[in-house]
Amino acid sequence: MRIGEVDSLLQLSAADRLEPLTELGRAALDADGDAQGKVVGALIAALASGEGDALARMAAGEVLGALGDTRLRQPSDAAYWAEFDVDGTRIAVGRHLVTVAEIAAFFGADGYSNDAYWTESGKRWRDTRRTFWTDLAAEPDSGPLVVPNQPVIGVTWFEALAYAKASNARLLHLDERLFVMRGAANRPYPWGQPFGSGNANTEEEGLGKPCAVGIFMGDCTPEGLFDLAGNVAEWTMDEADDEVIIHPGSWNQPSMSAWAKARALVPQKTRSADLGFRLAKDL
Repeated sequence: MRIGEVDSLLQLSAADRLEPLTELGRAALDADGDAQGKVVGALIAALASGEGDALARMAAGEVLGALGDTRLRQPSDAAYWAEFDVDGTRIAVGRHLVTVAEIAAFFGADGYSNDAYWTESGKRWRDTRRTFWTDLAAEPDSGPLVVPNQPVIGVTWFEALAYAKASNARLLHLDERLFVMRGAANRPYPWGQPFGSGNANTEEEGLGKPCAVGIFMGDCTPEGLFDLAGNVAEWTMDEADDEVIIHPGSWNQPSMSAWAKARALVPQKTRSADLGFRLAKDL
């Protein structure tokens, strides 16, 4: 593959270039670094401009994940966060859902062995479990769900809290999440209303799985927080007995679950193919 091939595709109309760029990206997996970098930049620009239907964007996101998605940051990077004032309290919130790349690095190091990251109840759960997220991620059938730039799924609340603690962060409280999603305008969805189509990865889009973070441009607040309505549901900090409140909007749920005020209760040890989390921290 030559860099000139990318340049020629960029001359196509917005409606025609995303799919051939994706195919070129697949070919670039074995190309040199300069060629790969050119394709990555072109795919990111195409996705940011809103080109392509949901299936095309999902495919482009998967290729971008394989090539190395330069949009992604670590919690130690300032660009990872957006800041908010919630009822007089200043907090920072992750612009994206926590990704597979983040969790794989954490649990591949000392994520399970370092007691400092775990709550007392989390340690009891950890020490009596036979299966961890890393075991599930290594199963052959998990491949399509374990893509570096996709939101991590299948993590329990205890595992999510451990990653948050290691990142000097926490999860969002439900009222914080509601404020961030609705904004001062009290939006029912990040883009406003009505729900419409093509705005978020919910059941109506028919993708049948999570997609790369941040590729549904409608599902983004003015401050640049993505995937608050769909893609995967989110754990919160809020407990109710032995259950935790989640926001249920995801690829596996209908639009009613994407509503800002939607909520559900699930056990702390739940693992689900449509449940992940986002980081927050006090400033």
